[in-house]
Amino acid sequence: MTDTTPQIVWLRRDLRMADNPALYHAAKAGPVIAVFVLDDERASTHAYGGASRWWLHHSLDSLQNAFARRHARIILRKGDAVGELLKIAKETGATTIHANRHYEPWWRNAEKALAEEIDLKRYDDGNFLTVMGSIKTGSGGQYKIYTPFSRAVREQFPPRDELPEPETLSSPDDWPASDDLTEWKLLPAKPDWSGGIAKAWEVGEEAAHERLKWWEDHVDDYDDKRNFPSVEKVSRLSPHLHFGEITPVQIWHRFKRKRSDGWRTYESELIWRDYAQNTVAQFPLYARDNYREDFDQIEWRDPETDEEAARDLKAWQQGRTGYPIVDAGMRELWRTGWMHNRVRMITASFLIKHLLLDWREGEKWFWDCLVDADYASNATNWQWTAGTGVDSNMFSRIMAPLSQSEKFDCAKYIRTFVPELADLDEPYIHDPEEFGRLPKAYPPKIIAHRAARERALAAYRAMKDD
Repeated sequence: MTDTTPQIVWLRRDLRMADNPALYHAAKAGPVIAVFVLDDERASTHAYGGASRWWLHHSLDSLQNAFARRHARIILRKGDAVGELLKIAKETGATTIHANRHYEPWWRNAEKALAEEIDLKRYDDGNFLTVMGSIKTGSGGQYKIYTPFSRAVREQFPPRDELPEPETLSSPDDWPASDDLTEWKLLPAKPDWSGGIAKAWEVGEEAAHERLKWWEDHVDDYDDKRNFPSVEKVSRLSPHLHFGEITPVQIWHRFKRKRSDGWRTYESELIWRDYAQNTVAQFPLYARDNYREDFDQIEWRDPETDEEAARDLKAWQQGRTGYPIVDAGMRELWRTGWMHNRVRMITASFLIKHLLLDWREGEKWFWDCLVDADYASNATNWQWTAGTGVDSNMFSRIMAPLSQSEKFDCAKYIRTFVPELADLDEPYIHDPEEFGRLPKAYPPKIIAHRAARERALAAYRAMKDD
């Protein structure tokens, strides 16, 4: 028999009704009080960035409407998550809090503190394909390298069954006080820079599943087309996955009967998300500290003390480097809050190796600008590119952005985001300066590729010699 004692559901990056273990099991236990706490102080340097705050506002608004259709509510509070949840428990007489487990270090600390004060039921695989820590090496340890981790995950498939929406969602006798979402001022106002993001995205659980329907017709082409930014053959599900509007379990079960190389490759990307979470579960400060400590000795150019380095960082952020593919990517990021994955690698490599700037400068910028900014994935991808991570590319492998642009047929993509070059034909558009076709409105290269490569390798050798 269902208890009449209210059951608190602590929402974070799980803003959905279906396949939500915390909500599903709480609804079976009693009246549901769903709570979202905006706790910027606990997250510190990784409080929601500007683009993520825009998405969060619309995702919460969408979920509030979904709850309202079930004659239920989401309670919004701002401040210390642990303190606010305990206040609500005291106000309502709730003795249990249900939560999908999260692995960002601030949430792990919050869960530990909360569990010391109240019955906290944690669900380990709410947002992932696997239970973190369950994929063991032959010696019983944790995997650090992606490839064997991925192989071990596939050996354990299928993942858990998908959960439906709760059949019933009963309400408590009295609702605790709630903030008004608009009072949080998550949306930019003066100026409102979000117009491009608003045009690029539909937000919420329903939008996520509409996108999944589209992707079902295109995923088979993913292996062949995923590296071509001018062709829309990527899922663009990443922000929906990050905010938990859809789960990788739902995607997996939707596509499990497919046998195409495209699905197999996309499945690897879903496993990479679990791998990134597995990494930060082992190394909580992965977004702050080099895993390979020898890179602590590399002499990065410092924008705080070096005016030229500061100008170069700003040029990279604004998409004014003189490298069309880099600039297109950075402008796509600013306009839409997202960037094609191949171009993310190109722009990241350029910052680190062409400009010799610390990868953490890029991690901070992406954190603020991406609608899919994810602590684990962002840090893992930056450390992979920098060569500093537990599983990473070699620093001495320096990506050539100009040849990458031509190889992956980026002309249409460049014309879309760098209008100064829209009238240029191929091959000139990939390197207009080299061909003597540089428009007056477009900057020359801030550093030549060969000079950048030699500078990066010299810094790397100096680090190795120390």
